[in-house]
Amino acid sequence: MNENLKKNAVEFYKMAYEGNPKEATKLYVGADYIQHNPDVQNGIEGFIEYFERMKTEYPNKSIEFVRVISENDLVALHTHQVWPDNDEYVTMDFFRFDENEKIIEHWDAIQQIPKKSANKNKMY
Repeated sequence: MNENLKKNAVEFYKMAYEGNPKEATKLYVGADYIQHNPDVQNGIEGFIEYFERMKTEYPNKSIEFVRVISENDLVALHTHQVWPDNDEYVTMDFFRFDENEKIIEHWDAIQQIPKKSANKNKMY
């Protein structure tokens, strides 16, 4: 089950991020979707609206999935994102799944990668 959840989380996020959040929610989200990101409205419609707006405002962004970790009904994604003007971010997203392997809850933490660092280690 954990491998399916990991695959579903990656496919869901990639599909939404690349501009098709409606299809992503149709395939991978359960009947109820609890959102903890304060910039996104709760529920499926809020998720779709946010990612459709991101597609329009920032069409040339990219995402790399660096790590995918799962435990029980939770999957964590560690990503590296590059937005316009080489604006880079590291994100950590957590998804909770129901018994049908559908996403029903989301938390995240987003940090901008600074231009200068006190060490040479990547943040991802």
